[in-house]
Amino acid sequence: PDPDPLRLLPLPMLDVIDLECQRGERLLFTGLNFAVGAGTCLHVAGPNGAGKTSLQRILCGLLQPSAGEVRYRGENIRALREEFWQALAYVGHLNGVKDDLTAEENVFFAAGLAGRAARRDEVRRALDQVGLRGFEAQLARHLSQGQKRRVALARLFLAAQATVWVLDEPFTALDVRGVAALSALIAEHLRRDGVVILTTHQDVPIDGRVEKLMLVPAAAPGFVPDTDEDSDAQGAA
Repeated sequence: PDPDPLRLLPLPMLDVIDLECQRGERLLFTGLNFAVGAGTCLHVAGPNGAGKTSLQRILCGLLQPSAGEVRYRGENIRALREEFWQALAYVGHLNGVKDDLTAEENVFFAAGLAGRAARRDEVRRALDQVGLRGFEAQLARHLSQGQKRRVALARLFLAAQATVWVLDEPFTALDVRGVAALSALIAEHLRRDGVVILTTHQDVPIDGRVEKLMLVPAAAPGFVPDTDEDSDAQGAA
């Protein structure tokens, strides 16, 4: 038998170690430690300004923490770079939708950037799942902000290969059918041992293992809100 039983435990999919985020003079959080195992959805909660958006951007490698590190399968994501990004699907505050492309072309474009081949029938099925049937050929500049949000979310229906999904308010702008479809898609991703890290103000049941991380402002009463958090109405990236 192995003299060290801890060596037999599987590595967490994501491991956050002594993370600190400071934006200018604003300390959002410090000494943050948590691990997310395969097949787990982590719901990041907390008041506006606590650093939820900043944390998600750090987890994606889009924002450098002021201290600490994020590891994917035991390796620092800064060292993995492209390998980690290939394993990542991110839908953040800004929609990342190009106005001069159609809804269908935007989904194709996003899939290509992620190195994922997509067939036209798959793209159309994804748009249908988020309630955009009939809008496939519509230029994005003529879509509402809610519809652009749905175009961004359609990428997830083509992101089965990505093991880590980071989603900022993913259920916003979806109707009842769209919420149910996305919730089912997240549950299926968890069953495939994927990881989902999301923020949401909506009470949406998700079938699978769901854990909660509550962020609180690090420096009340002199705390200044994270300005990224104040633009909830803007959409995803």
